[in-house]
Amino acid sequence: MVERLGHTASVAADGMEAVEILAEHRFDFMLLDLTMPRMTGDEVVRWLRAHPDRGEGLRVVVVSAWVGEQRGHLQELGVHAVLPKPFRAQQLRDLIGGTLPVPPSADGAARQVRKR
Repeated sequence: MVERLGHTASVAADGMEAVEILAEHRFDFMLLDLTMPRMTGDEVVRWLRAHPDRGEGLRVVVVSAWVGEQRGHLQELGVHAVLPKPFRAQQLRDLIGGTLPVPPSADGAARQVRKR
């Protein structure tokens, strides 16, 4: 879906792979699930905060089926927005384009997005 919207996407199978990719490449935008093997989304965001040079300018968006009590925690971590599951292509387009409001949430696999 991200590529159909005209962007280049890198996909990580788990949190550890996401961090490895983030260590090597710069991204404008990251779609992130909090529930991942080897390293949770929460740990990925904490890693980004510990490595500000890798997260500079990166907008972190959690993709989740539920927000629950984690909204405040995610805001404290610096998550920029939450994209609720299921979502439509227009919601993703608006979010990547910066026109969707940015409140936080949680849950899926880490995806980083770069403009083509």
